[in-house]
Amino acid sequence: MEIIAILLGGVLINNLVFAQFLGLCPFVGVSKNVEMATGMSAAVLFVMTMAAGVTALLHSLVLDPYGLTYLETVTFILVISSLVQFVETFLRKASPVLHRSLGIYLPLITTNCAVMGAALISVRQGYGVGLSAVNGFAGALGWSLAIILFAGIRERLELASVPEALKGIPVALVTTGLMAIAFLGFQGLFRFLF
Repeated sequence: MEIIAILLGGVLINNLVFAQFLGLCPFVGVSKNVEMATGMSAAVLFVMTMAAGVTALLHSLVLDPYGLTYLETVTFILVISSLVQFVETFLRKASPVLHRSLGIYLPLITTNCAVMGAALISVRQGYGVGLSAVNGFAGALGWSLAIILFAGIRERLELASVPEALKGIPVALVTTGLMAIAFLGFQGLFRFLF
């Protein structure tokens, strides 16, 4: 039951984009089309899941027992950047077109605060390695859902008649706010299910 609660919480209720406002830079930057958003989502899904699990392992085996929790941020950034480097190398070989289309946003996963947020939330909640990986996966699914939905809306907005003052980023930010309000509707889901 705890795994279901973590998954529902990460995807719908405590969505990293709409409830906690983490990872907005790549969210807005890579959401111009659904294909690019899907590619970025796959990369974030891998990195966030692995980062949450590995950082929980490091925290429980090294940082906490030896009183080195003050090195938490540095350690987590090193883990995340190593995973991003792996994903970038893999994409360069496996899908050069996707690698080129993601451009600068792929290495920016390292500084995507949603990835760091998922790792820190897992540690703060006291999850073990397995539940931390589930929490990272749930957070990545929530981030992916948000960016893919947003990319679909942005593609449709390109065809709509939007006032000149709102074209581009302004309408994107208004849309993000409206989506965040819509996701507030899921807050009652926990009370209903649990």
